[in-house]
Amino acid sequence: MSAALPPLFEITSMVVLTIILIVDLALVARRPHIPSMREASLWVSFYVVLALIFAGLMFTIGDPKHGAEFLAGWLTEYSLSIDNLFVFVLIMGQFAVPKKYQQEVLMIGIILALILRGIFILAGAQLIENFSWIFYIFGAFLVYTAWKQALPEKEDEEGTENALVRLLRRRVRITDEFTGTKFRVSVNGVKHWTPMLIVFIAIGTTDLLFAIDSIPAIFGITQSAFIVFTANVFALMGLRQLYFLLGGLLDRLEYLKYGIAAILAFIGVKLVFHALHVNEVPFINGGEHIDWVPEISTWMSLGFIVVAMAVATVASLIKARREDASSGEHLHLGRDD
Repeated sequence: MSAALPPLFEITSMVVLTIILIVDLALVARRPHIPSMREASLWVSFYVVLALIFAGLMFTIGDPKHGAEFLAGWLTEYSLSIDNLFVFVLIMGQFAVPKKYQQEVLMIGIILALILRGIFILAGAQLIENFSWIFYIFGAFLVYTAWKQALPEKEDEEGTENALVRLLRRRVRITDEFTGTKFRVSVNGVKHWTPMLIVFIAIGTTDLLFAIDSIPAIFGITQSAFIVFTANVFALMGLRQLYFLLGGLLDRLEYLKYGIAAILAFIGVKLVFHALHVNEVPFINGGEHIDWVPEISTWMSLGFIVVAMAVATVASLIKARREDASSGEHLHLGRDD
């Protein structure tokens, strides 16, 4: 069993991360703009390097187990956060949010995600501490989520969003145009809401759904609330810049959802195996632990996460390149005709 991390390290880490987030928020509020590719690349690189430095500190101050748990948790949450970006792209496009305001919208969305995940982390830690059977529920939920991720049902997303818009328009006065990032404006002396209200309702709902998915996933890797929270913070930091850096590339990562589904299913199975090892449920093996079930190590989890994301990304890019080559060939043939 590994030793606990020094309290001073945990406190210092939380203070430093809070300061970084406040500075990032202040920069966005002071100068809202569309970041260039160079600026976005530098910020994303900065946050990735920062996470790797933090992982190194975990290895040094803690032990290899803490370091591996953080790396596996961070990579899992980062992959889920990129999946979150797909939904943000859809929301921004659906409501035609002007690009110059998208940074602020994303930053507030990320803060909402941190708050919601913080609440779920505290609740999850308490459940795990008091009810070992919760691992069965977490595991089954992740396997189900993986199935839904890999084989989504066909939905009329546009119709659903338009229904939400129509409902809000029937209930409250909403302007047709954005007024900066304001929620409320006066039109001819009458107070109206702006479309930004709908955007934040959509983003807040998305954050809630992703928090429900991501917290059981990382608790399948570590039961340390500190590692769970810091992994989430590092995964969300730089997400705003990553949104602008990836741009249209998100549409080309067609197989990413299968990589994420594989990770969720793997962690779900790991959670069920762990639940069997610490079993106290009376109707399973008479309430006794089941020791013959294999334990999946953190290092095995880390390796699976890296391989799954690498395979999904490479396969997506290969398919996108073939489609580009095919469309270019068809265009060339069309010109010859």
